[in-house]
Formats: sequence, C-alpha cells, structure tokens
Amino acid sequence: MTDALFQPLQLGRIQLANRMAMAPLTRNRAADGNLPADMATDYYSQRASVGLIIAEATQVSETAQGYNATPGVHTPEQIAGWKKVTDAVHAKGGRIFLQLWHTGRISHTHFQPGNQSPVAPSALVAKAKTFIVGQGHVETSVPRALATEEIAGVVNDFRTAAANAIEAGFDGVEIHGAHGYLVDAFLRDGSNHRTDPYGGSIENRARFLLEVMAAVVAEIGADRTAIRLSPVSPVNDSSESNPQPLFEHVVRELEKLHPVYIHVVEGYTGGPRDNAPFDYEAVRRLYSGVWMVNNGYTKEMAVEAIASGRADLVSFGRPMITTPDLPRRFKENKPLNEPFADAPLYGGRGPHGYVDYPSLA
Repeated sequence: MTDALFQPLQLGRIQLANRMAMAPLTRNRAADGNLPADMATDYYSQRASVGLIIAEATQVSETAQGYNATPGVHTPEQIAGWKKVTDAVHAKGGRIFLQLWHTGRISHTHFQPGNQSPVAPSALVAKAKTFIVGQGHVETSVPRALATEEIAGVVNDFRTAAANAIEAGFDGVEIHGAHGYLVDAFLRDGSNHRTDPYGGSIENRARFLLEVMAAVVAEIGADRTAIRLSPVSPVNDSSESNPQPLFEHVVRELEKLHPVYIHVVEGYTGGPRDNAPFDYEAVRRLYSGVWMVNNGYTKEMAVEAIASGRADLVSFGRPMITTPDLPRRFKENKPLNEPFADAPLYGGRGPHGYVDYPSLA
C-alpha cells in the first residue's frame, strides 16, 4: 500500500517523483531587504526528494507584509535571491512552487511603508497577533478598507509577483487563499462587510479571489497556477457563517479556470481535523484537476488518501521541517527526527533548527 505514495504524477508541464509535497512553511528567516536567506538554498535543496516543494509564503508587494523576516518577490534583488534557491532544488532533481501572499489585515503598521494602516476588505481589526523585534508579540493593527478602485492594483500585484516567480525559476505558484489573509478575508462574511461588488453575496465575496486567479492564469498559464484554501480553519480570526455553499461556489468557478491543483487544509490548521462540519468530498467532486490535502497527515493517513483516490497529493508541514528526507523515511519505514528542543520552528537566525536536521546516511 505504501507504494501508492511513490507513484509519479504529471502536474501541468512537470512530472513529480512521488505524491508527497512540502507544505509552505513560514520560517521567519529572511535576510535584510526581505530576501531569502543564503541558507535557504541548503534548506530547500535538502528537501528536494519530496515530489513538490511549496516554498514559504512570499509577499507580492511592499504592503503585503505582516510578519518579521518574511521574504518578498517584488524586487530584482529578491528575484535573484530566489533564483539561487530554485537552481539548487532543480540541481537535486526537485520541483518547487512559490506561495504568493498578501497578509491583509494580519499585519501591523510597523511593517507598512510609512507606518500606514494595513489594507483589508473592511476596517475590522483581527483578533490576532504578529511579532515585532524588540516589542514581542503585538496585536494586529486596525486596517483600512480598500477602496473599490484600488482592488485592481492589488490583483495586478499578484500577477506581477507570479511573473517574477517564473523569472526566478519556480515551476509554478500557489496563491495563498487561506488562513485569514487578504484573499481569504474577502471570501468570508466575518471579515468582509463591503457593500460594493466585492461584498455581500457569495458571488461578490468570491470575486477578488477569482480575479487574482484569472490574472495569474493569464500571465503564467493555468498549468503553473494553484491555490490553497482552508474552508473551516479559524486561524487569524477567520470566520464564515456558511462555508459549504461558499466553497462549493469557489471551486465550481475555479474549475472554469482549471488551476493545476487545489490545496485544501482540512479542519483547524495545526489542530483538530473535525473542528467544524464540512463535506470535502462534495467540493472535490466539483473539480477535475489535482487535489492536494493537508493537516496532520501521518504516513498511514496519506497512503489511504492516495490509494482510495480521495486525494492526488498530500502535503506535510512540520515533518518536512524536522526530517529533510521524509520520503525515504516513509519508504523504508524508518523513524522521523524529533524537533530540536533548543531551536524554534519559527524565527531564529543561525543554522540550528533550519539546515542541521539530519538525513539518513
């Protein structure tokens, strides 16, 4: 049965060696200028045996940042930094996408140009925190509602960032449409109280997501464009009164654009998978492309998901941080590395806990 995880998969214009993916993992280790750290070349290339690496969430613009030391892909220097990473991964035979994000209201004036307010669908502060060096964990700032005429510019930021990612050598991009960030915040009635064409009905609230996806597909092709969704995860104060029809509409419309995969976080990100009722199978039936699942999958769960046809790919988060050769460990039934007790999973500057988790000899 384990063999199900190790069947190749055609993903658009590339072939994946196996059905395992490295989930996008914010490590808060970007260098000055929000460049990927020099060590990122080692970090990602060490993990190139996984079928697909989805690199960490990366800002589409200067105003998209919400956390300390997170990379961007909107300056020539950032593009050049990422090119080193993609070259290193490809040299090992790996495949790598870049996750593109705009944090929206999950931000602080500290991270915004001129200390301005972060932008959001509506001027509703999130019950969430971010981290500022020297201040520690702080409440997110009260955001400013985007004016209707500004939205096209933000859509264009995603389009440009996608083009930049391809220039940097990525095999494709994944739009971050999850976890309360800007795309997800537009979707949900808990964070979107607009009365213009981007608010109110399900169709209106989904408009921004679909415009972003259409722009990126037009720029780099549907076969290099993907999206991540988290239908019932409440992280970052994300809430929706009726998620089933919302996400059925979203996926029905995505089917028309036919992104190369849809990446679904099942349940509460990093927590219980059954925190809220949701019929994932009903949503999956609306989409004919590659379906990737995530959230707390063990080897056994992943094998079952692939073997049963419930999913085409399974992404792994923390196990990919601590065990660079996770596919080999699964294949050979070897134990995984334990997290280092003296190194954080997020943040830090040196190599410890970033590039020094061991692989099998």
